[in-house]
Amino acid sequence: MITLDNVYAGYGKVHILQGVSARFENNRHISVVGPNGSGKSTLFKAIVGLIPCTDGKISIDGKGLSDLKQNDIAKKVSYLPQSKSIPDMTVAQMVLHGRFPYLSYPRRYTEKDKRIALEAMKAVGIEDLAGSPLYAISGGMRQNAYIAMALAQDTDHILLDEPTTYLDISHQLALAKTIRTLADSGKCVISVMHDLVLALNISDDILVLDKGRAVAFGTPADIFNSSIIDRVFGISLDFNQNSYSYKYPPR
Repeated sequence: MITLDNVYAGYGKVHILQGVSARFENNRHISVVGPNGSGKSTLFKAIVGLIPCTDGKISIDGKGLSDLKQNDIAKKVSYLPQSKSIPDMTVAQMVLHGRFPYLSYPRRYTEKDKRIALEAMKAVGIEDLAGSPLYAISGGMRQNAYIAMALAQDTDHILLDEPTTYLDISHQLALAKTIRTLADSGKCVISVMHDLVLALNISDDILVLDKGRAVAFGTPADIFNSSIIDRVFGISLDFNQNSYSYKYPPR
């Protein structure tokens, strides 16, 4: 479980997160939504220690973040950032990078590392691309390779910042199925999502950020019934036949 207690964090003297408190439990898929600039990516960076908390406390499985070394955090939390480079390596080589926190000196991958990496590639359907250079595959397949690297890290907590970027609808649905499997296996999966309907349809809980503050947290039904989406985003949603959708104004 990851908990945030009145967390302030940002860049330099600028606070992006303004007293955020939240509780992300295992066995759940939580989507983080909010307008651009609301602090979604900053939240993830604070959780993995890439930016410091100027006030408040972040805990992972009951241990304060400040008491954990970076390698210890990497064994507890996998983090897929929004912006990613395209290194000159094959898909399999990059996925194996997810095993880096577990390597001892000299840094050599074991058969276990290779097996876990292969299972991660199979989970997102890219095992046939293992030997392909990253620059030679499509943006959608490359995104799946990054996701596989996060899965290969084999942690109890997985942070995915806009994981559906570059994915067509069929691959989005396949990713949603993978996320559901991971959450059902006991992991805590937290995703930054821009598609509100997709977030509501595939998540157990939703955290809504606005101007650096947590303005709502609850099940999709709680969020839908609260009208917070209308207030924060200025849009309306429908719920029919057990599915959420955007409500477009009549022509």
